[in-house]
Amino acid sequence: MKPEMTEYYKEKLAQGTEFQDFIALTLLDNLGFPLSCFNSKKYQYQFGENRQGVEIKFDDRFKETGNLFIEIAEKTNAINKDFIPSGIMRNDNSWLYVIGNYQNVFIFGKTTLKHLYKSGRYRQVEIPTSKGFLLDTESVRKYAEKTIIIDENKKQEE
Repeated sequence: MKPEMTEYYKEKLAQGTEFQDFIALTLLDNLGFPLSCFNSKKYQYQFGENRQGVEIKFDDRFKETGNLFIEIAEKTNAINKDFIPSGIMRNDNSWLYVIGNYQNVFIFGKTTLKHLYKSGRYRQVEIPTSKGFLLDTESVRKYAEKTIIIDENKKQEE
């Protein structure tokens, strides 16, 4: 029998879904780039998060740590035996990786992040439900294709 999602995972999933909506508005408002997001598992597995090939990740600890956590694998529950590829290692239509928080949004080429991961220069991190590596602020500035700073005075209510 497959273990159910933990409450922690469900909470992070809900935060990520809300952040996805925020990013859809942010990309449209700042870059004129519309997203057609898929919400069902069926379409996400078949096509990816959206038709445009943008992987979106919320990093609520970036402000605190100064590092972005770039995900490579995940589990829905820590007791699951194996991690599955996710983030930059997920085999889907994504070619852009948008990550950040409600103040700072960073856009990377997915290929660039894969090269950085494979370089072995960055600290790898594993928690019970996720694996990835930490991209420091200097590297974020160097490798991000685009950075969007959110004007707090215009920010939508959370």
